[in-house]
Amino acid sequence: MNVRRSAAVLAAIAVIGTATAPAALADDASPSPSVALPSGLYGTSDPTYDGVWRQSLALLAQDTVGVKPATKAVDWLTGQQCADGGFAAYRADADKACDAKTAVDSNSTAAAVQALAALGGHDKQVGKAVTWLKSVQNEDGGWGYAPGGASDTNSTGVVVGALAAAGEKPADVKSKGGKSPYDALVRLSIPCDEDGGGAFAYQPDKKGKLAANADATAAGVLGMLGKGLVTTAGKKPEDGYICGNSDKKLTPEQAARNGAAYLADTLFVNGYLKSVLAGAEDQPDYGNTADAVVALAAEGWTKYTKKPIAWLEKNSADWAAQSGPAAYAQLVFAAHATGTDPRDFGGEDLVSLLNETGPAPQASEQKGAKDVSTQVNTGYGVYWIIGVGLVAGIGIGFLLSGRNKKQQL
Repeated sequence: MNVRRSAAVLAAIAVIGTATAPAALADDASPSPSVALPSGLYGTSDPTYDGVWRQSLALLAQDTVGVKPATKAVDWLTGQQCADGGFAAYRADADKACDAKTAVDSNSTAAAVQALAALGGHDKQVGKAVTWLKSVQNEDGGWGYAPGGASDTNSTGVVVGALAAAGEKPADVKSKGGKSPYDALVRLSIPCDEDGGGAFAYQPDKKGKLAANADATAAGVLGMLGKGLVTTAGKKPEDGYICGNSDKKLTPEQAARNGAAYLADTLFVNGYLKSVLAGAEDQPDYGNTADAVVALAAEGWTKYTKKPIAWLEKNSADWAAQSGPAAYAQLVFAAHATGTDPRDFGGEDLVSLLNETGPAPQASEQKGAKDVSTQVNTGYGVYWIIGVGLVAGIGIGFLLSGRNKKQQL
């Protein structure tokens, strides 16, 4: 997908629930007419479906590499929050109070929490957002993209990361039915003796069957480890690990290890993940590959990240340039997790390139950063809108991963 979770897909889920979303747009389709952009927003494409997501990832990535974001960029993000603590994908008129028609969602809210918690000084906003996330937790312990929607791995994973970033213990955040996020994720982990064993599904299909989804697996691994979008290498696990079922209940640690084993095997041949979008099955999926690198590093399997991170260094420049700030952020996260220099990533300075997509940071080695406040949508940030049949495997994401989000996706 264009970005870890195609924002357009997430938007489709929020709008249509379990109905069928529109078919995928062509690669060169423009998502909307040109629109004036807020001065503090990163990126030049239409923010309708991913404004908060891409802003949050951009700010989080900047903080990760020691760059202090522009005040107006942070203010734009905090200004998007509704009074109840939730965030929608984008509110064109932030001065207008949120109401029942405001499409707040778990992914935008969780991404904002991770960014604001990392930046510091936003305890009130973070606290309100966490309270809102807890209020929309499903009975099974997980979260769907939209409040009341069926739990999915990607949404649950990114919310776990937000809870951890806010200082919460995810295992202690339980639904009225007494279920934690880990209970929901275990149910979405495919048994080792089944097709795709060890992987996570995005959601069960209509018959309750789980289909392996690489991006959901990356999100599931991070969720099971209680980690967010930004992480460093975990403790090195034993070599030669293969998917294993517990004689009792599958523990979060086992589920994470199983998911990592699936990702390592999937990446072994080509060093990258492939798209699951209809008609593009043989095309590389840069965002999901970056997410997989982060998940493998978090599990401690850094030796399995060498091939995909090298592939990303060699091949991701055009994709990132086309996709914008969220894509640069994903690459920064992958570089950070593996100890790779984001300022010399395949000859590209990811930090400078990210900074150039928005208002100049307060403190950065970047010189000549552009302020895109007067730019308009150029149409190059392509959004994929796919049917819920495909969405049953999407990722945002980690997300809509543009976090922008998808059955196997």
